[in-house]
Amino acid sequence: MATVLDLQPIISLNRGQFYQLCQNNPDLSLERNPQGKLIILSPVGGESGAQEASLIFKVSLWNYQSQLGIVFSSSTIFSLPQGGDRSPDVAWVSRGNWEKLTPAEREGFPPICPDFVIELRSKSDRLKPLQDKMLEYLTSGLQLGWLINPQQKQVEIYRQNQPTEITNLPTKLSGENVLPGFSISLD
Repeated sequence: MATVLDLQPIISLNRGQFYQLCQNNPDLSLERNPQGKLIILSPVGGESGAQEASLIFKVSLWNYQSQLGIVFSSSTIFSLPQGGDRSPDVAWVSRGNWEKLTPAEREGFPPICPDFVIELRSKSDRLKPLQDKMLEYLTSGLQLGWLINPQQKQVEIYRQNQPTEITNLPTKLSGENVLPGFSISLD
């Protein structure tokens, strides 16, 4: 479960200060929401870690074959246009969008919203904060996102300008026009 620290009115971390805080504390998994609250993420257990690694592998394999973009792990923090600094479990950015960034922007926390993300709910995660995070991605430019919820045996599919679609597991998910030709089956 994530711990949320509201540092205001004592201090308000800007992006640069948040980046420095992360650099000074590399053993912590941190995020910052658009309101400036600091989020300390809990490590995941073996089952969730294995599922996350499998998802990264599947997206990476598709991307290796298609060469359409860049895949990122959950250790990557993106500085989203709406003000949050977030680290999805799996992220993909199209090559064209990635190449718009300067080398310095690519080196730090990229100031871009991924085109595609997967959030995998672990047993310690509350659902509402993950749903809010998915909506934050959408308002920041996300094209397609999956919130995989093994506890309720569901997947929530997020798309631009469309209501959230909920599908029950097992299911086959498609990368649609965002990740053309990509699909995975989830049990």
